[in-house]
Amino acid sequence: MKAIIYSKKKLIILFIVSLLTLIFFAGFTILVRTKLLNQFDFDTTVRIQNHISKRWDTFFSFLSLLGSFEVMMSLLIIFLFVLKKIKGILVLCIFLSGHVIELIGKSFLHHSGPPFLFYRYNLGFLFPSSYVQPGSSYPSGHSFRIVFMSVMIGYFIFQIKRLSKTYKYILFAGIVSLCSFVLVSRVSLGEHWTTDVIGGAILGAGFGILSLQFML
Repeated sequence: MKAIIYSKKKLIILFIVSLLTLIFFAGFTILVRTKLLNQFDFDTTVRIQNHISKRWDTFFSFLSLLGSFEVMMSLLIIFLFVLKKIKGILVLCIFLSGHVIELIGKSFLHHSGPPFLFYRYNLGFLFPSSYVQPGSSYPSGHSFRIVFMSVMIGYFIFQIKRLSKTYKYILFAGIVSLCSFVLVSRVSLGEHWTTDVIGGAILGAGFGILSLQFML
């Protein structure tokens, strides 16, 4: 009985946190739409590109491929298959719903991405999803996907009982580091403004936490 009550409380907490996160995303989106952060976006991009050597461009470009829809969708399906969760189909629906919101934002927010002079992606290959250009850059789909997956994987790292706390923290630190590199790469490569990345990350966190309810 206590386990059932605890589980229900956990579900309620996850739902509330995800709801508050998505409300914050809506508020941040409104702020971005006012264009009050345009100068911040420009200045941040200049600073980041000035401080990150172009020697990192190839590494960040590979991370750009890693964060693509095709790769992340495949990894999510494999992740759910390994866990053998029947409700995994609901997680996939939530993941795809986040992309619907992403496309709606990019179609109606009118937040143009960085000009070509900032572009530093240097690989000769792009997945088909990269050619989908609704006309705006907010929010960043790569940021949404990497944070969504980081929330999912990070949570389950701490659910593995046979791992020691040390290994759990090491693995979690690795996930956080990879996620951070992907987020920085979006600005460093000149593919997104900082606000695009922040918006995508918030959206990914909200939907990722929401998905955890179907994985307990």
